[in-house]
Amino acid sequence: MAVIETILWFLVALIVLVAVHEFGHFYVARLCGVKVLRFSIGFGKVLLKRVDRHGTEFAFAAIPLGGYVRMLDERDGNVAPEDLPHTFNRKNLWQRSAVIIAGPLANFILALLLFWGLFLGGQRDAAPVIGSIAPGSPAAYAGLDVGQEIIEIDGEATPTRQAVYQQLLRRLGESGVMRFTSRYPESEFLYHSEARLDGWLRGETDPDPLEGIGLSFYIPEVEAVAVEVLPDSAAERAGIKAGDRILHADGERVNNGQAWIDLVKERAGKTFPVEVERNGQVSILAITPESIEDGGVSYGRVGMTLKQASWPEEMLRDYHYSIPGALVASAEKTWDTTGFVFLSIKKLLVGEISAKNLSGPVSIAKVAGSSAQSGWKNFIAFLALLSIFLGVFNLLPIPMLDGGHLLFFLIEAIKGSPVSEKTQLAGYQVGLFLVIGLSLVALYNDIMRL
Repeated sequence: MAVIETILWFLVALIVLVAVHEFGHFYVARLCGVKVLRFSIGFGKVLLKRVDRHGTEFAFAAIPLGGYVRMLDERDGNVAPEDLPHTFNRKNLWQRSAVIIAGPLANFILALLLFWGLFLGGQRDAAPVIGSIAPGSPAAYAGLDVGQEIIEIDGEATPTRQAVYQQLLRRLGESGVMRFTSRYPESEFLYHSEARLDGWLRGETDPDPLEGIGLSFYIPEVEAVAVEVLPDSAAERAGIKAGDRILHADGERVNNGQAWIDLVKERAGKTFPVEVERNGQVSILAITPESIEDGGVSYGRVGMTLKQASWPEEMLRDYHYSIPGALVASAEKTWDTTGFVFLSIKKLLVGEISAKNLSGPVSIAKVAGSSAQSGWKNFIAFLALLSIFLGVFNLLPIPMLDGGHLLFFLIEAIKGSPVSEKTQLAGYQVGLFLVIGLSLVALYNDIMRL
């Protein structure tokens, strides 16, 4: 059932993004007087279709992994004399360019609108307060300390954890100096420090920038108090009930929830005594964690959820926007994300980021499913990010993609005449080879992750 849901959410995301992209081409083509023959979502056998009063066929095909807008063009065959003014190839250079760039532009506009809606609902994130520093790490070398809040990285403000994460991502694969500005809670004194990078996380697959820099954020301790006990679980068989607090286990004092989790994981199949407090009374129970295997590793599980400690209010960042303020914030988010995607592509080309990090349809589907399961806001944010990725990818100067067409138009503008059909055909063949090659690499990476 989970696999089916993942596939469905992936298809929803893909169909929405493809429809918006192709609508951009379609809408501007109509504005420029180009006759559109077909607007198709998907390839292959047509499942549904409708023809409008302009003679455009709107189709939904069997393989919804893309789409296209087919316009009237003399290069595709004979055109009736009365239709010649409505052919794509007879439009001027600026009109043809507008039709092509409208697809990626529609994706950027969609992302802006989705972010706008999210910002209108307000944003909340935790302050980037350091919870731990790994010895010998770049963070330790920089002199960062547990309890400090990271205010800036490389001169860019980092008011939230997400902002810290994004700034770290921008430095993947680089060498040089990373500059931090930090402070302790309730103090105005700022500390400036530096960490030296040397090909930082270059070649790593799925790099974690926080782990790579050697820090983790503060997280309130989980209490060793049962919130829910699953039916027919080891915890229920032992007699543990919701509200019980774990005091000692197997002769060890349990100070927090993580200590209890670690202790249980290490004792799969082993029976040990547990001292619990219930309504002020202390009882001794015996529990035997069941053995669970994940990725070839066995660990213990008892089937109970623990009480999460509440976040201190001073560590939470709440942002509320007016309608125009949310629009400005969404425009900045769209611009920054677009710039980051272009930066990532550059890093891939120069080898600062491993090609193993390219993701294909399997990885995208998994993220689509998990984001949908974690709430509609996460799915909308994922949709906005994917829309930007699609827009940027189509702008790459690769023949077959929109960016390839724009490249030919740029050459035409410089030399004063269209690129020859022979040259364009050769370019499309090279572009097809590149696109198929990238797709195969991404699919191989997906399979290896599985």
